[in-house]
Amino acid sequence: MESSDSLGTRDYYVDEAGDATLFRRDGHLTIGKGGCSRFFILGLLDVARPGELACDLADLRRQLLADPYFHGVPSMHPNGVKTALAFHAKDDLPEVRRLVFALLQRHELRFLAAVRDKQSVLEYVRHRNEREPAYRYNPNELYDFMVRSLFKNSLHKADEYRVHFARRGKSDRSEALMAALESARERFNLKWSLDSQARLRVHACDPARCAPLQAVDYFLWALQRFFERGEVRYITYLWPQVGVVHDMDDKRVQRYGVYYTKRKPLTAALWRGAGDIGSTQS
Repeated sequence: MESSDSLGTRDYYVDEAGDATLFRRDGHLTIGKGGCSRFFILGLLDVARPGELACDLADLRRQLLADPYFHGVPSMHPNGVKTALAFHAKDDLPEVRRLVFALLQRHELRFLAAVRDKQSVLEYVRHRNEREPAYRYNPNELYDFMVRSLFKNSLHKADEYRVHFARRGKSDRSEALMAALESARERFNLKWSLDSQARLRVHACDPARCAPLQAVDYFLWALQRFFERGEVRYITYLWPQVGVVHDMDDKRVQRYGVYYTKRKPLTAALWRGAGDIGSTQS
């Protein structure tokens, strides 16, 4: 967590796992079909020393590319647009992932995530369509809502926040993301009767040119493997660096969902999908 004193400038890195799409262009549902995700996850990585993290990741990649053990591996070829250019957990070899995970544990990182079950989002869309027939769902709507949720307690202690978002598509959504951040801060100020006016900077970045975004990807991959496949060990391994995971659609007890923290780790036994996990655990 941030200390109670001013922290000067803080760097946050934001990426997603899964996608916010519910429908194909022909109107048919995509949830859980043809490789489309069941869950949409937005993750934030608070990086104390981003320059050091970037240097360590670059050094590791150079070592791997120079290692004869990896010669001939397609993901290591510069033209493959994969590990040779940037670490990406989905594309990296298991041997590579193990080294990246170990590297991440040497750094001061704090990961936060918001998780939406797209089936619940679909229910919301259908109910809203009943009230407002002209309403049409836009994936950016879900993304911006989750930005506001993810940042609601994270923009009030430093003097300046630099928020680096992984670039999504070709359109520049910097203004919309800035509006979502300002909305999150305004709600926090109203709730606690504060007047936080930290400077906010938004940068849309390519992960290949912004190494800390590659670190976010690894945390997101570990979390996605849990929610989509029931694989526990990856997120358990990284849990010491996890601050909060908010399962926004587990409303069995509270309408706002469930917060998993240091004191309440995300485990198969606690999660609402425990029955499914038992049959998919590898």
